[in-house]
Amino acid sequence: MTLRASLLQITAGRPLGSLRGQLLRWLILPLVLLVALNAVSLYRDALEAADVAYDRSLLSSTRALAERVSVQDGKVVANVPYVALDSFETDTLGRIYYKVTGLQGETVSGYDDLPPVPKNVPRTDLYPALVRFYHATYNGERVRIAALLQPVYDDSMRGIALIQVGETLDARQALSRDILFSTLLRQALLVLAVAAMVWFAVRLVLRPLMLLKNEVETRALSDLSNIDPALVHKEVRPLVAAMNGAMARTQDLIASQRRFIADASHQLRTPLAVLKTQAELALRENDPAAMRAIVGSIAGTTDGAIHLANRLLTLARIEHGSGSTPDAPVSLAEVARQVGLELALPAVQKGIDLALEADADDLTTVPGQALLLHEMVSNLVDNAIRYTPAGGSVLLQVGREGNQVALAVSDSGPGIAAADMDKVFMPFYRAQATLEANPGGTGLGLAIVRDIANLHGAGITLGQSGDGHGLSVRVIFPAPAIVEASSALKAN
Repeated sequence: MTLRASLLQITAGRPLGSLRGQLLRWLILPLVLLVALNAVSLYRDALEAADVAYDRSLLSSTRALAERVSVQDGKVVANVPYVALDSFETDTLGRIYYKVTGLQGETVSGYDDLPPVPKNVPRTDLYPALVRFYHATYNGERVRIAALLQPVYDDSMRGIALIQVGETLDARQALSRDILFSTLLRQALLVLAVAAMVWFAVRLVLRPLMLLKNEVETRALSDLSNIDPALVHKEVRPLVAAMNGAMARTQDLIASQRRFIADASHQLRTPLAVLKTQAELALRENDPAAMRAIVGSIAGTTDGAIHLANRLLTLARIEHGSGSTPDAPVSLAEVARQVGLELALPAVQKGIDLALEADADDLTTVPGQALLLHEMVSNLVDNAIRYTPAGGSVLLQVGREGNQVALAVSDSGPGIAAADMDKVFMPFYRAQATLEANPGGTGLGLAIVRDIANLHGAGITLGQSGDGHGLSVRVIFPAPAIVEASSALKAN
């Protein structure tokens, strides 16, 4: 699957939309997510810090209460005046509950139903005291309780009393909300600031693309010059290079079309002028025999013009439509047999011995376009028959040569001089020997053969035929093409 097909499949049913919008979304949304995660983490850290701060205050209240616990007459007593409790409650936003438990587990003072210390609560290591902190529910409210083990003694006894002081979470929750709102506000301001900077940065970065867009839109239709890659960033320069390449190919295509129109008009002008002259002669002629001869000349000129037009159209189709059809396995031996059957009658009419030597189809298979390969072989054999004198011979050979497939057409005609062998591939060029052997030729046959061979990655060479006279044209198809074609043929 090609990259274009993959992109079309990915974006099927929905347009790509704005590049600026996508950049902003892919930059801002992850940033918002990260900021949210960071805000949660900061909030949890702040809650832990608040717990530590309020636990310190709660421990201070517990120690202050512990200082009022003593032993009198063998009993634990707690001297907790209301003034002391009032001072505890004014230090916090919540309510304070306390309980003093004696040596035997009896309640000495405070709230008897205050939740006891759970068994799995460890002693804190933050303070030099035997204190445990835990959460509990009291009177339907969540409370934080500090449980301090306080040694008590007198001359008659010693022991450990338990002092518990709890407070509701109102103050902690208020502080948590303040921390949360403060954190979210700062993070929101940070996100807005970053979003604004990203928006301006994206706009600044995309500005060269907008300049490139304006450059392309304001160009004249005939302006196919290259766009300066320095207008855009390094990452976008391959796109500009591809655009320049596309414009260069378009320029070549337009030049080719202009050349084709010029060549066609130049080459067709002569037979059309001859036809006009012959028609005027026919109009002035009264002798039926002479008129018949002129009409025969008109028919011959028309056939030549049709042949020339067909050759021009073939050349144009090769130049402009070579990439429109995908390659497929083609047997050159089968193509040669078809061409031999099609041109057998002209060869017999001229008294030419047309012979074919071909290996098996599976040894002569190459990847290519069957119609164009047929046109190439047909042009080679047709040229050989046209330039071979009556009683001569034409040999068409297709076979395997090592890891290559070779196509050869040899004739017993006048051949081509060594000085002309590089020129005969130019459209409309005709060597002196060919002008004498076939005055009505177009000079396009070998140009068509060369273009088709180049299209299939094949090499073409000219030489003398085996008897030292005539022309031998060889087309060699490369080894990679054979390997691929054989694999595809076996797969089919």
